[in-house]
Amino acid sequence: MAVYTNVSDQQLNDFLSTYDLGAPKSFKGIAEGVENTNFLLETEKGRYILTLYEKRVNKNDLPFFLDLIEHLSNSDIICPTPIHDQDGNSLLMCAGRPAALFTFLDGMSVRWPTAHHCGELGKSMAEFHQSGLSYKNTRANSFTIEGMHEFYQAIEGDVHSIDPNLVTLIENELKFLADNWPSDLPKGIIHADLFPDNVFFLNDQVSGLIDFYFACTDFLILDIAITLNAWCFEKDVSYNVTKASRLLNAYSKIRPIQPEELEALPIIARAAALRFLLTRTNDWLVTNEGALVAKKDPMEYVRKLKFHQSITNPGSYGFKSN
Repeated sequence: MAVYTNVSDQQLNDFLSTYDLGAPKSFKGIAEGVENTNFLLETEKGRYILTLYEKRVNKNDLPFFLDLIEHLSNSDIICPTPIHDQDGNSLLMCAGRPAALFTFLDGMSVRWPTAHHCGELGKSMAEFHQSGLSYKNTRANSFTIEGMHEFYQAIEGDVHSIDPNLVTLIENELKFLADNWPSDLPKGIIHADLFPDNVFFLNDQVSGLIDFYFACTDFLILDIAITLNAWCFEKDVSYNVTKASRLLNAYSKIRPIQPEELEALPIIARAAALRFLLTRTNDWLVTNEGALVAKKDPMEYVRKLKFHQSITNPGSYGFKSN
């Protein structure tokens, strides 16, 4: 979530005119995240989230995302549900951008998750993966090894300005992953961006998952690797095996992690770290200064990547097989 596009009072009123939600009472930009423009909207009938989809999101993918969210909601996965206007549409235009309105979820994200939070996330992620198995639509992952290589090529001329060693690190890692990428692992719908700010908690229980705009069809263990990177490292980027163990074992009680998935985890975790190293590097280099968005340090993911490069035994991640 972030704010890149401003919405005038007239534009908001025009957008709301197709809904039966009453007049707006308050309207406030949300600064967290980096992908889309988001506002907290309160009308006479309740609170909602208005999302404007920015250029990084392919407009042709939006029906997949919105249908997936409705599928998950109908499967008792707690997530924001798209609001349909009086003509039955969930995707409209606002301020020149594709836009959707969603139900508001109670709860808050946690800035520094505890082991308990990680265990609760593991359960919710496994339930999400199980629900996604019955979703019939598919979407290719934009951040395959080939996709990451293409993404890197677009920014490689400026990467050295962040750190002179970054070019060699990225190029060597892309080659390693291309040469060692596994195949035939269990696949399904993955969230692919399940960071702490995309998970809400209420009374220490998960109260909702949000921001599904990287969701795609890929290895389920990739989603697990992304969450390990996002949830199980401390401020000094040391790996917290207690948090990871709670996450992995809580997950596996609902969807058992297969031996071949565990064996592939060190390589998959390296790919997950590289992906966010690349996207953070891009955002650091090209984010508009006027945008209401907090830049995130790409070098954090250099340190995480080096940790995964050091792993020789998958059991080091903290999973206890039954």
